[in-house]
Amino acid sequence: MKMDEILKHVDHTLLKADAAWTEIEQLCDEAVEYKTASVCIPPSYVQRVKEKYGDKLTICTVIGFPLGYACTGAKIAEAKQAIDDGAVEIDMVINLGDVKNNDYEKITAEIKAIKKNIGEKILKVIIETCYLEEQEKIKLCQCVTEGNADYIKTSTGFGSAGAKIEDIKLFKQYIGENVKIKAAGGIHSKEEFTAFLQAGCTRIGASSAVKLIKPLYK
Repeated sequence: MKMDEILKHVDHTLLKADAAWTEIEQLCDEAVEYKTASVCIPPSYVQRVKEKYGDKLTICTVIGFPLGYACTGAKIAEAKQAIDDGAVEIDMVINLGDVKNNDYEKITAEIKAIKKNIGEKILKVIIETCYLEEQEKIKLCQCVTEGNADYIKTSTGFGSAGAKIEDIKLFKQYIGENVKIKAAGGIHSKEEFTAFLQAGCTRIGASSAVKLIKPLYK
């Protein structure tokens, strides 16, 4: 798979707690130069990035991140603010406590509420696979589908493990036909990027994609 084709599927990401504006600028400059799918940045930088870069790049941000246990109202408020500031894609984290409490109706309702409030903007739902049993993953595929989300996403990158190919294959069996797949966490080589895309992902979240790929970019 050619490098430029891989980068079209990458959400070029910087979500570390101490990210400085100069680092965000570098991320955005790389995204513009290498034509990544988006930049995924902290909510506090969305407005500033929009003001500087305008329509040169697609802005993605996160809500309920990284633990997911904020109440639904808070997540909705975060999402609305992000859209108002210029984001067009939202990556939300589900409440894992609801999973462990077997309250899938609540999870579906939260996803549906956030999607309703952001309208046609893209919603990606992070289920944090490293903490889940297989049956929980299957049920969450149903929640994401019934909640009208655009993507199911493997991981925050802050959990105990990241994306795994077997989870992508599982998602493909159980998500609805309108739901796409994003992998994130622990994807560190051209071979891994290619494998996840070939397995069925249409987006990959990575903090070092451009750095890793740049020497190979021809």
